[in-house]
Amino acid sequence: MVRAQFKRDIVILGGGLNGAALALALSYGPHEVTLVEPCPPSSPAADWDARIYAYSPGNVAWLRGLGGWTDTLRQQPLHAMRVHGDAQGQLTFDALETGLPALAFMAENGRLQWQIWQALQARGVQIVSERPVAVEWGERGVVHRVCCDAGTELEARLLVAADGAHSWLRQQAGIGLDVEDYCQSGLVANFECEHPHRGIAWQWFRSDGILAYLPLPNRHLSIVWSTPTEAVAARLSQSPEALAHEVAEAGGRVLGDLRLITPAQAFPLKRRLAHEWVRPGLALLGDAAHTVHPLAGQGVNLGFRDSRLLAEMLASGGDPGEIGRLQSYALRRREDVLSMQAVTGNLKRSFYELGAPFGAWRNTGMTIVNALGPLKQALMRHAVQ
Repeated sequence: MVRAQFKRDIVILGGGLNGAALALALSYGPHEVTLVEPCPPSSPAADWDARIYAYSPGNVAWLRGLGGWTDTLRQQPLHAMRVHGDAQGQLTFDALETGLPALAFMAENGRLQWQIWQALQARGVQIVSERPVAVEWGERGVVHRVCCDAGTELEARLLVAADGAHSWLRQQAGIGLDVEDYCQSGLVANFECEHPHRGIAWQWFRSDGILAYLPLPNRHLSIVWSTPTEAVAARLSQSPEALAHEVAEAGGRVLGDLRLITPAQAFPLKRRLAHEWVRPGLALLGDAAHTVHPLAGQGVNLGFRDSRLLAEMLASGGDPGEIGRLQSYALRRREDVLSMQAVTGNLKRSFYELGAPFGAWRNTGMTIVNALGPLKQALMRHAVQ
């Protein structure tokens, strides 16, 4: 077999949203970059993607500046969010209070990934559509080598693990994880709603889990229902009509009748934190480094902030694998991630592990935060970064 061999400054493993966005950002800098992804995205079909996220204005502006977010993307501005506790606790966020046109922008994972990949190709970024099968670690100051299943070999001064929560590259490096099983699964599905949502999201902390309504264009709706794992199978086995009825009733029928338009799916919810985020010539980002509970909708945004900072710190050139600069990236991003993991974890525990005696406290706390303008403003400023 004739092997294709390349020497690059940076090789990114994983072409999902965070890895592809990092490759696109680095294409504007001084380094030669290769993206390795064995399953490139295909042109989106008309159907709705089950994976739908709320992207912060800061991340949208960054992607737009790179050419990875355009007006042709199917998207819905999120103008307000109404959060309800399990005993009259209430918290409302409104874009008008931030001075921005939207708190976030709802869009499908697959369509956004496709747009970023189109921008990558327009920038001429080298893409290797092969599966990595081996890595040879160089000594300090020496390049690493990645070998792929079709024979391509890539040498790089920096390898970036952007290959997801079950990262192959992280495992090859022998980097461990702290894992907390939330004993919940996230049920996701898309619906058509009877009444217009007006760009408003709703979230309910219920005794049977956390239900979020997320608006989509043209009177469509995505839901995330974080529910005890043992209850998921029963919901997935329901008829489309029965599930739509249950979701409408659980949300107090704020949008009237619902009609299921994509099959429901579920995924286990776990908090993960890698023991190390960087080594000489190695950096982890996105789900390869951390995952959080989806109740705040910040997982994908944390990953984009990883990509933004790493690209910014590498823009000055020099050795991209130099450990001092990588350690600075890890320290700066770790604080943001740990704070979000603490907030989401404590909210989940306060409603589902501390029990009824804490009901008045947690609901009153929500109402107090809603009344304290400066505190609520601080929360919103962090969310829209």
